[in-house]
Amino acid sequence: MIDVKNLAFSYGKGKTALRGIGFHVSEGEIFGFLGPNGSGKSTTQKILTGLLSGYEGEVRLMGKEPGEGGRKELYRKIGVLFEFPYLYTNLSALDNLRYFGSFYPKERLRDSIKLLERLEFKMDYLKKPVSSYSKGMRQRVSMARAMLGNPEVLFLDEPTSGLDPAGAVLFRQIIEEERSKGTTVFLTTHNMLDADLLCDRVAFLADGKIAALDTPENLKEKHSRKEVQAVYMEKGERRTVSLPARKLSLPFSGDSLISIHSQEPTLEEVFLKVTERRLSE
Repeated sequence: MIDVKNLAFSYGKGKTALRGIGFHVSEGEIFGFLGPNGSGKSTTQKILTGLLSGYEGEVRLMGKEPGEGGRKELYRKIGVLFEFPYLYTNLSALDNLRYFGSFYPKERLRDSIKLLERLEFKMDYLKKPVSSYSKGMRQRVSMARAMLGNPEVLFLDEPTSGLDPAGAVLFRQIIEEERSKGTTVFLTTHNMLDADLLCDRVAFLADGKIAALDTPENLKEKHSRKEVQAVYMEKGERRTVSLPARKLSLPFSGDSLISIHSQEPTLEEVFLKVTERRLSE
């Protein structure tokens, strides 16, 4: 669905954003593109969606170079959620969706009301101007806008930004629903929880290069310390012991076992180890 080979891009002398990256995204896959601010994530998404040209290398989206055959045709087949909600603030949620829906063939359009209901939008704000909405409500309208044309590829830039924990869980459920229909999802984020829970594979981007690309599980296993930690009670005291995971018996005779879990690193810890940078940079 998405093929990128030796992609390079520069905003000018001394402002190189991408340094020959390459990856493939299969149809129906949720692919995470992870990195700190300024690493080249948004630049890559803008190239894939036809908003940036002048790049070097090869880029194919649904078998065509972005913009090949006309951008209008491309935009009818993709949906984009930008990091900062792109809405007309003097219009209501419903008027925004009606306006953006006018760019799609009627046979591709979803029902705006049903989309907003699924996104748990506060329906009493349906006809109020976007300027009166909270950040979370604007994010819901922006997500509805991205899904409105029933896209084949969904580009999501920080989709859970501005959402409370319940809203973030809802958005992850909706993204999974889209994938179950066969939609390909390109997720640009520095939110490791989103990436770990959603993505089939992730690419770690740092300084315009891909430092690692694999499934979240494989990346964590590869960098695991191969240890387990047990918490137990002995003679009224809480104790902790760590031991190699290959050992099947615990070297203590405690009164009761409280918990036992592997010492698997988080994706953020793996990212830091691989790239020597933090995602919050």
